[in-house]
Amino acid sequence: MTGRSPRLSRLRRMAPEARGGKPVEGRGAKPRRRGAQPKVVALGGGMGLSASLAALRRITGDLTAVVTVADDGGSSGRLRDELGVLPPGDLRKALAALCGDDDWGQTWARVIQHRFQSKGELHEHAVGNLLIVALWEQLGDHVQALDLVGRLLGAHGRVLPMSAVPLELQALVKGHDPERPEDIDTVRGQATVALTPGEVQSVHVVPHDPPAVPEAVAAVLDADWVVLGPGSWFSSVIPHLLVPELLDALTETKARRVLSLNLAPQPGETDGFSPQRHLEVLGRHAPKLALDVVLADEAAVPDRDLLTDAAKRFGAAVELAPVARTDGSPRHDPELLAAAYDRIFRMHGRIGPWR
Repeated sequence: MTGRSPRLSRLRRMAPEARGGKPVEGRGAKPRRRGAQPKVVALGGGMGLSASLAALRRITGDLTAVVTVADDGGSSGRLRDELGVLPPGDLRKALAALCGDDDWGQTWARVIQHRFQSKGELHEHAVGNLLIVALWEQLGDHVQALDLVGRLLGAHGRVLPMSAVPLELQALVKGHDPERPEDIDTVRGQATVALTPGEVQSVHVVPHDPPAVPEAVAAVLDADWVVLGPGSWFSSVIPHLLVPELLDALTETKARRVLSLNLAPQPGETDGFSPQRHLEVLGRHAPKLALDVVLADEAAVPDRDLLTDAAKRFGAAVELAPVARTDGSPRHDPELLAAAYDRIFRMHGRIGPWR
């Protein structure tokens, strides 16, 4: 790799406390031996990131989630519109996923995920969203507030927003209007993009050069492993590649990089996508990004050779493993996914101190 960019050096100096990639240790967190576990950073949003975090917290105590901030629907969208804050919903879900399996962790996970049911303004607001926004207003610091919530929950890791400003996701969609199947329209808003009819060609964010959170950049640069995905491809996974400073860090880090594929195409957003098609659109948005491993469920890959060829363009090997729940739903099983990640961390790349 070439030398690190001045922009990354500046961001890293702004967040010296993130150099060690320390998770937040609170009530219920397991003590860890220094240098005994891999430093892992997981990027994404929504339920896909939650699945990855629920698995990763089982195999490392040095875990950081870097979360998208483009959500504009539901409770998050209402708080964003009314108060001008970052959308807290995906951050809340990540914190809930990092809660332990003991009574303390599971009680707080349920509390922050609880949504009010009423005929008034509180209807469908999540408790955790209100708590996070209240601490942002009290402390005036996104990272400090999220760290405080993590300590309260006993979270087994740290949660960071990928950018310091709320982002608007925009997509170029072919056939968005069924009466004009060959036309390409601009669709605005993450909630709309996620369910858009037609074929998403590409996505971008507004503002076009959003600032990354310095602690997120520092965590990626200091990681042993970076995990991208699973999740909504255009609205949760690819947006991380649209923050220039974060993309620079992902390109320049010495960490090994794992891409975790979805179990099935997402209705609307990736209808009809093969596993290799997911890689192709990722490469179009970040042509300089290299990967080390592409992880997929063996039952979700109809043609391993095609996926292997697509992965080779990133310099990556393909690992197939049973990671889906056995109930037939397109959801990851946290224990099976943890076993797959653990095997990848142990089998691929340089030998680390956790081995």
